[in-house]
Amino acid sequence: MRNSVVTPAAAGAGAYIGAVLIELFGDVNEWPEQDLVGFTETLDADFTLAAYAAGLFPMPLHESGYEGIGWWSPVRRGVLPLRALRVSHSLKRSLNRYTTSIDRAFEQVLSGCADPSRPYGWIDEDIRAVYTELHECGWVHSVESWDEEGRLVGGLYGVSVHGLFAGESMFHDPQHGRDASKVALVRLVDELSAGGRAGLLDVQWLTPHLASLGGIEVPRSRYLALLADALGEPGPSWPEPAASIRRGRAGPPGAATASR
Repeated sequence: MRNSVVTPAAAGAGAYIGAVLIELFGDVNEWPEQDLVGFTETLDADFTLAAYAAGLFPMPLHESGYEGIGWWSPVRRGVLPLRALRVSHSLKRSLNRYTTSIDRAFEQVLSGCADPSRPYGWIDEDIRAVYTELHECGWVHSVESWDEEGRLVGGLYGVSVHGLFAGESMFHDPQHGRDASKVALVRLVDELSAGGRAGLLDVQWLTPHLASLGGIEVPRSRYLALLADALGEPGPSWPEPAASIRRGRAGPPGAATASR
């Protein structure tokens, strides 16, 4: 069964968001001028999905010694405008070196992103359980990059609600997967922008890596306005995993590709 978890567009979800999120975190106009908005002791799929529609996302605070969940809305939010994606000459070559797919190896992608050897790891068992449930219900999707030996060498996953795609994490195999996470990101942008859609690709915090691909920062107020617009738009038609396998790009919007 898909899409059985509460969605912001479902009947009664507005009351859920209003009664629970505002009670916990206050009105958005009262949120603190810091990235961390509030805390909860537990995490569940319904609350998480509703939080994305309000401009929040979860991340544990284990390094601080707190075992609960922090809810974040960066004062300067990272977004990647779909038509601003930069594809360098070297990345173009990589696009033809890997095969990409959608939702064929979600658990493996999640494991790659959760690799405990990565610095600042935050994907714990609670996070894995909630995003796996959301994936099984059709709200979370993965993009995979495979090499010629059939190895999964990179990928990403995120939350898809109407016109919003909130990227959560990405990874690549440093030995076999040079540019593999970037290739997965290009595939994601192609899926999100197919048919001329202009959705919102949220990358949470802007890193130099994402900035090199066209990512920008916007103030929280601007992000929330973009989010409201995105939630009123239809989302992509995600392909079935078996039909999603592709090498290179299939008719990407010309405005979405730039070389440097």
